[in-house]
Amino acid sequence: MTRVLKTTACTLLSLTLLQAQRGGNDWMTVGNDVQRSHWLRFDGKISEQTMRKPGFELQWKMKPKNTPRQQNALTSPALLDFYISYRGFRTLGFFGGSGDTTIGIDTDLARLEWQNGAGTSMAKPGTPACPGGMTSTITRPTQVPYPLNVGRGQGRANPARSGVGEPYEGAVTLQQRMAPRPAPPPAPAPAGAAPARRVATPPNPFGRTPLFVNAITSDGMLHAMYVSNGEEPKLPLQFLPAGAHALGLTTFDGNSYVATINGCNGVANGIWGINLESKKVSHWKATGKNIEGSPGFAVGPEGELYATSGNQLVALKEGTLEQRAAYEAGASSFTSSPVVFDFKGKNYIAASTADGSVHVVNAETMALVTKSNAIAGNKATALASWEDEGKTRWVLVPTATNVTALKLTDKGFEAGWTSREIPSAITPTIVNGVVFAAAPGNAKGGKAVLYAMEGTTGKELYNSGTTLQSYVSSGGLAAGGGRVYISTADGTQYAFGFYMEH
Repeated sequence: MTRVLKTTACTLLSLTLLQAQRGGNDWMTVGNDVQRSHWLRFDGKISEQTMRKPGFELQWKMKPKNTPRQQNALTSPALLDFYISYRGFRTLGFFGGSGDTTIGIDTDLARLEWQNGAGTSMAKPGTPACPGGMTSTITRPTQVPYPLNVGRGQGRANPARSGVGEPYEGAVTLQQRMAPRPAPPPAPAPAGAAPARRVATPPNPFGRTPLFVNAITSDGMLHAMYVSNGEEPKLPLQFLPAGAHALGLTTFDGNSYVATINGCNGVANGIWGINLESKKVSHWKATGKNIEGSPGFAVGPEGELYATSGNQLVALKEGTLEQRAAYEAGASSFTSSPVVFDFKGKNYIAASTADGSVHVVNAETMALVTKSNAIAGNKATALASWEDEGKTRWVLVPTATNVTALKLTDKGFEAGWTSREIPSAITPTIVNGVVFAAAPGNAKGGKAVLYAMEGTTGKELYNSGTTLQSYVSSGGLAAGGGRVYISTADGTQYAFGFYMEH
């Protein structure tokens, strides 16, 4: 073996081991994926086995320069767990600040990498419904198929294994070196028919495609920034009218989408899309008074968008946002945005209504499949969903007093488990079979608490006690690279996890 081949082999092995330790998939957008599942399928450090042992604790906290607005501070991050640059290997997190600032942080070292628009001051103070500033979580461009399922890991209790990430990112293996280029989007489906499900393409870590992060500021401009330094190679695009309250910014297939709520500054509530090449803007107006739910909308593995408004769950065509079909929930209006998931080879959509029940709809036919009994205290603005090793499909519902876990079966919903008391629980995040949830606290002095639970039983594995020093009013949980992220209303970003060898 030549010296070059030996060097290459050692490099590939090192990268594989490093990626295995960190995890195998990046948190790309609100809820991790465009389906808004809040499910990180694999992680190299966090598992039920490792969470039963000591060591999971606060790793760092920092308070970037930012102007809070109406108790809004930092959004949950988009993450890049394995970035190779002239500066070496880095892990990066990208946070949106309420003061129209975008922040890049080295999440291994808790070091500020770059920041744009820090300390922007806006004349109008805003209101709780229309706070102004940056309201939408920022995002990395991603795929619409369900994330590749590399199987649950065992943390550091097992030997290291390779991970799989998004296209052009992630662990390096010789097999991936020969991976084909991503296939183009499929041909449009016949009028009135649901488009076909797409399949995720393998990553190509040797690709030279630049990596970007997208953000939308209060002036309605859409920004595309290099992940490395925050610079914008092109002028921002006018996406929304200024002063809109935007939610759920997501970018895929050369288009960006976002929801607008509360009629802020006279901007119509609905779903907006922009083609990044032609700069053409599309808009679907809400059929009810508002767009419901904190993520704003969800996207199926075929590229179709789903949103709830009033008592309707609507299916919107990719690109044009033309309404294909709608499901009506009856007399009770929706309160949560949708979550999309696979159940025995079919695409299903779940969302909560004001009477406390969870509706499950077939994405192709937009017909009701099943509906749960009313869940006490269920006013969820977003649900979470995951599948365990036994192929059981779970839907997690945050309520006024706890997290309620439901099992979906061929006969409908079955009771799963109910967590310990977690007042006004934040939408849970599932990491490698571990459910993380948080009690947000309140402005009257109640401080937030982070909890970890077994995914199939709800048994408590960890709580953060008095570590968090303020309450949570915006953003939510995110996870990746062996860490769980949560930010508080005072503008402090916290990262919990296991000690990481540097």
